[in-house]
Amino acid sequence: MGRLVTLLLALFALVWSAGAAAEVRMSFHSFNGSVLFGRYPHTFIVLEGTLEKTGAAVEENYGFTARTISTRILSGPVEHAIMTEEEKYLRKTNRHFTVVLTDAQYWRVRAEVARWRDAPGKYYDLDRRNCIHFVGAMAQIAGLRVEYPDNMLRRPKKWLNHITALNPQLGARPID
Repeated sequence: MGRLVTLLLALFALVWSAGAAAEVRMSFHSFNGSVLFGRYPHTFIVLEGTLEKTGAAVEENYGFTARTISTRILSGPVEHAIMTEEEKYLRKTNRHFTVVLTDAQYWRVRAEVARWRDAPGKYYDLDRRNCIHFVGAMAQIAGLRVEYPDNMLRRPKKWLNHITALNPQLGARPID
C-alpha cells in the first residue's frame, strides 16, 4: 500500500509540475549594431514557453523596422515591416529582462504585432515610431512602466536600460 501511495504522489507531482511550467516568457533584447557592418542598433522581443490553456509551444520573436534601409529614413516616415531574428543573431544580442505573460497578454501581444505589421502606408518613423516604440507597446501590455526620452530614441540598449531602471520589480540590472 505504501508503494501505491508513493507512486500516486509521484504521479500527482509530475502532473502538477507540468501544469505549473505552462507559461510564456517575453524577453526584451537589444542589438548593439554597427553602421560599418550593415546592422543598425535594434530592439525586439522574444516569446518562449507554453500556453497554459492549450499547451501549445511558443517560440517567436518580433521587431519593427523600415522595410528598406536607406537615407530616406532620415527625412520622415517610410514603409515598415515586422522582422524576426535568426537564431544565430539571437545569441549575439543583449537580453535585458524577461517577464511572464498570461495567455491573455500573449494574445494581446500577438494582436499588437499584427496591428503594427498591417498598419497602412508609411508607418516607420525614426523618431516617432521605430523599434523602441514597438517594444515599448509590448512592455505596456506586460504592465511595465515605459517612457521615451528624446535622447534615447535611436539608442535601443540605453533605452532598455532606462526601462529596467523604471521597473525595479524586474530585479534586472543595466547592461554595459
